[in-house]
Order: sequence, then structure tokens, then C-alpha cells
Amino acid sequence: MKNKLLIVFVLFNISKNHAQNQKLEPYDQLVNDKLISIKMVPIPAGSYLMGSPLNEKGREADEGPQIIVNIEPFWMSATEITHDQFMAFRFEEKDLNPKPDAVSRPTAQYIDLTWGMGKEGGFPANSMQPYTAITYCKWLWKKTGIFYRLPSEAEWEYAAKAGKKTVYGENVSIQNLKNFAWFETNSNSKYHEVAKKSPNSWGLYDMMGNVAEWTMDRYDPKYFETIKQNPTGTNFIKRINFSSYHTAKGGGFRSPLTELRLSDRQPQTENWNKRDPQIPRSKWWLTDGAAVGFRIVRPIVPPSDADIEQFFKEALEIE
Repeated sequence: MKNKLLIVFVLFNISKNHAQNQKLEPYDQLVNDKLISIKMVPIPAGSYLMGSPLNEKGREADEGPQIIVNIEPFWMSATEITHDQFMAFRFEEKDLNPKPDAVSRPTAQYIDLTWGMGKEGGFPANSMQPYTAITYCKWLWKKTGIFYRLPSEAEWEYAAKAGKKTVYGENVSIQNLKNFAWFETNSNSKYHEVAKKSPNSWGLYDMMGNVAEWTMDRYDPKYFETIKQNPTGTNFIKRINFSSYHTAKGGGFRSPLTELRLSDRQPQTENWNKRDPQIPRSKWWLTDGAAVGFRIVRPIVPPSDADIEQFFKEALEIE
């Protein structure tokens, strides 16, 4: 029995190493029969220094101490998920084939949470609770058979920095930041269509500004102390206590320069949903979180179906 286990372990590692070493290619993930798709771009494996140095302007205490994190290859959506891509989930026609099962749909919005900033035509989906974004990933898995999820904090920062030591991104400075991001000084207090600014060197648009983006991790002020025993991109921070929320990255269209720093960490607060008229407050929408959305990732080595089911069960559990 011991030898059989050893053979299985060796074969798994050969398969995993082969997957990691193969050349990843960009592809388009179709989400419905109306030819709406999500552009997925490859992110190579690597190690990088996560967090910010002590002398970085605007740095906060929860951004370190810096730590080297090892990242396995994955695909990431080239843009924030748009309203067009999200509506394929929210208003899916019942006769579509295959039909995802056991996936609930978001409740109707009680007001126009886009606040007139734009929907169809490539505007980012916004005012999303993490629950909504993760449910979208579950729906996409049920529909396509491919496991998608939100990025971890470590994966998001690695992809945004393109593996480099940088504050705003490779070849990005305060002087040319407006060429890469919609933020406080150039957004006119609204989000804009995705991919209208320059991408980073890995083909990712709007990693800074436009809308902030949810990660899989619950916010932990001592994040770097927590992960130092296993500094990998898939070591998610789970619920710490009842009031622990997810972490958002990248800043939004109202953000100042300091919040666009790629090491900045934004914990969700009660203020993001303070005007919700529902009792209890909606698990789907954020009344005052107009500047938060999400993008998705696909790991190169997917979990088993049973592990995926357990992943979503834990991720969507509401206490």
C-alpha cells in the first residue's frame, strides 16, 4: 500500500510540474450564446517581494514586513468583469444548455447602483459584495467545467506588479500614472469602460483605479505574519471573526495616489453598505461601494470536483 501511495504521489508531481512548465496561452472564455466572452491572459510562475518597503510614501503598517512569495502560474481576466459579462450570469435564460445547477442568482437591485455611470458596452460591474463575485465564479465553473475564483492578495499583487519591485507598476510613475489608471484626478468621479488605458506588461488593464477588486482573502491586519509559514499565492486568509471582511486591491475611480499603490490593502467597511434599505442588509450588493468590482483567475492545476465543491461551500458560507 505504501508503494502505491508513493507512485500516486510521484505521478501527481510529474503531472503538476508538466502543467507548470507548459506554455500558457491567452484565450477567450465564452459565457453565453450571445458571444460574450472573458479574455484570459497567462501569468507566469515566479517569486516576488510582496508588500511595501518602510520608506514608501503613503505606506501603512499592514503592508509588511515584506516577504518573498512563491506564485504558481495561472490565468487572469485581462479586465475587470464587465456588466455585459456579469449579466450573462444574472439574467441567464432558462433554456441555455448546459444549465448550471445549485447556483442562486443575485436579488434585484433596489436602486440603480451604477448611479448612471454606465452599464452595457464595457463598463465594469460594480457595487458587488464578495459573495456576489464568488457566486459568479461558481456559476462559471458549473457552466464551463473550468474552475475560476477570485485572486488571492498575493496573486493579485504579483500580477499587478508583473513580478517587479515597483510602487505603481513597471514603467509607471506619478508623472505618467494617468496613462494607466482612472482615479481621483482624471476620472470625473465615475468609472469608465475597461481597457481604455494602457495595460501592464502582462496584458492586464485597469489594475489601478476604475474599480477596486475583491480578493479571496479575508482582511487580516497581520497578513504578512500569518502567511510567513507558507508564503504561496494560494494560502488564503479565511474568516478570522464574524466582522472580518474581504480585502480589495487597486483602488477605484475616487482613489488618491496612495490608494493606487499596488501594495495598498483596502478592507471592506460597514460604510460601503450604510444606506442599504434591506433588513438584513443585502449579501449581494453594496449601496455605497460604487467603486468596487472584481476580476477572476484560473489556476493551472485545478482542484478535484469534490475539493471545488468544498471550496465554494466554505467561501460562500455566511455566519
